[in-house]
Amino acid sequence: MTTAMLQDTDPIAPPQGANPQPAAMERKRRPHPLASTRVQSILLLITLLGSWEAAVRLLKVPRHLVPPVSDIALALWRGLATHPLAKDGFWYHGGVTVSEILLGFLIGSGVGLAIGIVVSQMPRVEALLDPYVAALQSVPKVAIAPIIVVWLGFGISSKVVIICLLTFFPVLVTSIAGFKAVDPDRIDLLRSLSATPWQIFRKAKFPSAMPYIFAGLNMAAAFSVVGAVVGEFVGAQAGLGVLILQMEAQADSGGSFAVCVVLSVIGIVLTGLLRRIERRVLHWMPADTSQRAVNT
Repeated sequence: MTTAMLQDTDPIAPPQGANPQPAAMERKRRPHPLASTRVQSILLLITLLGSWEAAVRLLKVPRHLVPPVSDIALALWRGLATHPLAKDGFWYHGGVTVSEILLGFLIGSGVGLAIGIVVSQMPRVEALLDPYVAALQSVPKVAIAPIIVVWLGFGISSKVVIICLLTFFPVLVTSIAGFKAVDPDRIDLLRSLSATPWQIFRKAKFPSAMPYIFAGLNMAAAFSVVGAVVGEFVGAQAGLGVLILQMEAQADSGGSFAVCVVLSVIGIVLTGLLRRIERRVLHWMPADTSQRAVNT
């Protein structure tokens, strides 16, 4: 009788109806490798490139119009395999373009953020500058690029000014919108605690505006690459834009597309760095609603 009771109450034996193989169930719950968004994105890129290559060769499209992917890859390899200081390679011209992009982006976005902070603290300044900002923002920057090159010459300064004009307005507009989007109850609470205007700005306005500021910085990063190429098209001595013009003059469409690939990589890297900084700075923000829904 005692032995039977011990067997019935054995704590090691799994209860009736329990899952006897939890490890197997865990293996079944693991997502398939192809379910990853990154893997699907890579597969989509491979499919598009393969379709491009096949379409150009099967339809016998002239290479000077649309080059096959193999020609672009070969031109990309030749440009990257050169010496870093060789003036016919991608490294030298890419270094010049990256220098222009970084200088223009930092100066333009920094000035835009500084003016946005001043405007947020002084409503009268916003009312004074608003018509001028709207007028300057509506002016196409590509149209005034030749004028800037005439004023400042073919050096790096003219390209930096063009990039500054393109990156200034997105950061300015988004920062002003962010400073206005702060919760009024938070400001009232800080005022009830006798907070100074600087404390209100530091504790309430600036943290609330950070998502808007980073959104403007992401737009400015893309515009900075465009501004650098436009400035080099108008007039420059070095840069990836100059390299594109040289290859187009030689009817080297594969090389032109290869330079465009390099420009895309520069934009992706710059945007990726901004997103990493954003995740580190805005670690206190809640996760996106869609991500929370997927996780639950």
